Amino acid sequence: MTMYHRARLAMRSALAFALALLLSACLNTGDARRPIPTETLVGSASRGDILVIVLPGRWDDLEVMSEAGIAQAIGTAWPEADVLLAGATLAYYMEGGLAPRLHAEVVAPARERGYREIWLTGASMGGLGTLLYERQYPGELDGLVLLAPFLGDRGLFREIMGAGGVAGWEPGPAPAEINRRNYQRELWRYLKTWTVKPELGRRAWIAYGSEDRLRKAVPVFAPLVPPEQVLERPGGHAWTVWVPAAAEVFASVRTRRIEVR
Repeated sequence: MTMYHRARLAMRSALAFALALLLSACLNTGDARRPIPTETLVGSASRGDILVIVLPGRWDDLEVMSEAGIAQAIGTAWPEADVLLAGATLAYYMEGGLAPRLHAEVVAPARERGYREIWLTGASMGGLGTLLYERQYPGELDGLVLLAPFLGDRGLFREIMGAGGVAGWEPGPAPAEINRRNYQRELWRYLKTWTVKPELGRRAWIAYGSEDRLRKAVPVFAPLVPPEQVLERPGGHAWTVWVPAAAEVFASVRTRRIEVR
């Protein structure tokens, strides 16, 4: 085979791979015209009063989360809890109503079914979704677990760190409305309230891979939570890191409860 033919074959393979990724991404964006799809795993020792809700990453959906084994990992670590996978995919974010949709279709009905304690966890975009929900419904959740969350752009991080951290940072006047241009700043405006209400941060955990492409957000966020609730583990931006990290977090949560009894 000539160098020319090898180059053409390599280019064809690269284009096919890129197209496969694009098609996969499009398939996983979801349809926001439909209710958020869910799938529930009942814990082996469940009493039906603790629920952990899991949100997907940017290109993930129920199938991806199910195949990753996140529900089984959390259920094994915390058998008293039920685990609900919520397929709040990219389309629900693009619609602009993720938090109220999540509340009306998932969280509020769970409360009505008798769950007295609800935790929300999400990976990557799902971590952002967890905090967007917390911002709009502060105190509604009993705990938040952020798995390599997307927390904004580097320019905003540099601005916050340049002010000595979020406590000294001034976000500026509040806008009349929240939109795609200002939602990151408004999220951090809310997170700034954790500096004067540390009990809010004590409900949160963050876990990420040592090679994760979003890890630069961690030094900005970490001062808002107890240091023992910041977990760095080997690996990159993948469920192979997030699944065992989530299991470790919820096992720690369960151990603490046993110890204080």
